[in-house]
Amino acid sequence: MSLKIAVDAASALAPYEQLRAQIAEQARSGALPAGYRLPTVRGLAQELGLAANTVAKAYRALEADGVVETRGRHGTVVAAAGDSAHREAAATALAYAERARRLGLDAGEARALVEDALRTAYGD
Repeated sequence: MSLKIAVDAASALAPYEQLRAQIAEQARSGALPAGYRLPTVRGLAQELGLAANTVAKAYRALEADGVVETRGRHGTVVAAAGDSAHREAAATALAYAERARRLGLDAGEARALVEDALRTAYGD
């Protein structure tokens, strides 16, 4: 198993976003298992012909999303599946449900808004 990344310079997506999305998908699919150590920022930047800041930005976004964890000298590793990302999503869903109730929406209306948002976000 190894990290497989292809950055398309002609893509409308910024290179850091392409990198973030590909690593996230490989972690989600299991192609990169929990604990897999990602290359160093400088190493991956050199390998892909990107600026180190571009790779660092992608790693920071992945860490904020709970996909990876940075462990100091031990590098950046794929987080255990579902750990912090699942907890954060559950907390956000609960906060939304509570807010929708305070706004006077019934459960059906709140659910319909979530379904619309998911279709928009996932392109369904």
